[in-house]
Amino acid sequence: MSILIKLLGTAISIGAGILATKLVDFAWQKSTGHAPPKDATNLEESLRDTLVFALVSAGVGAVIQTLAQRYTQRAIARYKSTPEVV
Repeated sequence: MSILIKLLGTAISIGAGILATKLVDFAWQKSTGHAPPKDATNLEESLRDTLVFALVSAGVGAVIQTLAQRYTQRAIARYKSTPEVV
């Protein structure tokens, strides 16, 4: 069962990452009025915009990863303490 919980944690992390990417892209589009700068080699986009978008995306990704790991660890601990309830 522990492997199932770990797989569930991985699936939640991937799903949350995809959702967070869509959310950051949408927020960037609404706040700046143009598409997110995802191609670092595109010289038409400013370096400032590219760096800010990269920092925001990395920050959101780190938060999502931390929350998914904590959720998985709590689920594993709960399963180990009461396996018949879970």
